[in-house]
Amino acid sequence: MTQRTTEQNAATLSSTGGRPLRRRPQKVGLVISNKMDKTIVVAVERLKMHPLYKKTYRQTKHFYAHDENNICQIGDIVRIEECRPLSKLKRWRLIEVIKRGSGVVPVEQVLGQEITSELERVQQGAGQVALGGQREQQAEEGAE
Repeated sequence: MTQRTTEQNAATLSSTGGRPLRRRPQKVGLVISNKMDKTIVVAVERLKMHPLYKKTYRQTKHFYAHDENNICQIGDIVRIEECRPLSKLKRWRLIEVIKRGSGVVPVEQVLGQEITSELERVQQGAGQVALGGQREQQAEEGAE
């Protein structure tokens, strides 16, 4: 048995140029952007414990990953692996798509906060119109 493992180690060392085979770090995360060509942004969440208060909190970090075939959509859950630097920000490569997302982007995200601010403005304006109409009626009743 030791002879077989020695042969396997020798084969591994010869195929990697004399260096031992090293497994690269992998992370699983959610695709939050695919607007760039052959690049995705993956949000990876992890739980950390506060050193003083011992409360567990969520920490999110964004990784730029290389998507050779542009197969990822927003909302996909993917596995990425660390690799050599591919550009200024890309140091990760897409390994697999674990779960496909719906691919549908929420309207608020597409149009930004414009819709919500517009709705708030309209609702406030409608409230003022309603109040203004009541005040006019009260003023007419008071004049009579």
